[in-house]
Amino acid sequence: MTFYEIEFPLAALESDAVEAALMEAGASSITFVDRADEPILEPKPGEIRLWSDTLVRALFQESADSTRDALKNLMQLSSSLGKHVTETARVRAVEDQAWERVWLKDWNSMRFGRRLWVVPSSGELPQDPDAVVVRLDPGLAFGTGTHPTTALCLQILDSLPVQGRSVIDYGCGSGILGIAAIKLGASAVVAVDIDEQALLATRDNAIRNQVSDRVSVQNIHPPLKPAYCVMANILAGPLVELAPLLTAACAPGGYLLLSGLLKQQAYEVKAAYSAGFDMVQVTERDDWCCIYARRAS
Repeated sequence: MTFYEIEFPLAALESDAVEAALMEAGASSITFVDRADEPILEPKPGEIRLWSDTLVRALFQESADSTRDALKNLMQLSSSLGKHVTETARVRAVEDQAWERVWLKDWNSMRFGRRLWVVPSSGELPQDPDAVVVRLDPGLAFGTGTHPTTALCLQILDSLPVQGRSVIDYGCGSGILGIAAIKLGASAVVAVDIDEQALLATRDNAIRNQVSDRVSVQNIHPPLKPAYCVMANILAGPLVELAPLLTAACAPGGYLLLSGLLKQQAYEVKAAYSAGFDMVQVTERDDWCCIYARRAS
């Protein structure tokens, strides 16, 4: 199956109105893309925040006369959104691919800490008799270990005494951190995320690693039973807001890993948790960092 793409700058248009108009025109998918390489966004839970220079890309399935259909769609969009669309739009043919998997073709096995390895689902096992291996296929969810924040969490996790202990992976994404904890000996993991795609990816990866009996997934609403180790690789703003919840979720004497932070955001996040934790250290990689703390007894 092939598609054609209509692309135009969002400019002053409302994203909701653009999405509605594109769906009405028959778009198969709609993507908002950053054109200016702005810093990481920190939306609040449920909030959608776009860049100041945003590009809209919409895919339409090709037909017998795609040129005529594309022109018809452009005219319809111009009528509903304004002539800005027809004046700036670009139309091109797009070959169908499993887009969420294209970037994985160059992803290789990686080691974190002394013994923890993350290996693509189709990759070869490391030649290391002591290797603790997590097989991963992230699907549509974030988390392969390639990002510095995930790498920092995995590196620290490899050094924690989680054997026989309970763990919470808050903002689980692909499930990489929780599954790694199980592989390192944790007794049970509760994986939490607001995104259903993340919960699906975590379930699939838990099955792939044969640990599904020790990994349970849930959305953010049910209360959390305190665990020995709490990991949250999300963003600075939500981490500050979630400080009361994540503090209560960490058992006395337990460990806390907070990541998804730029270096300059560490002070604010540390301050939000200082009352309940003895801060151990801030580990850095590139422009990112991970806060590693232990709950006061």
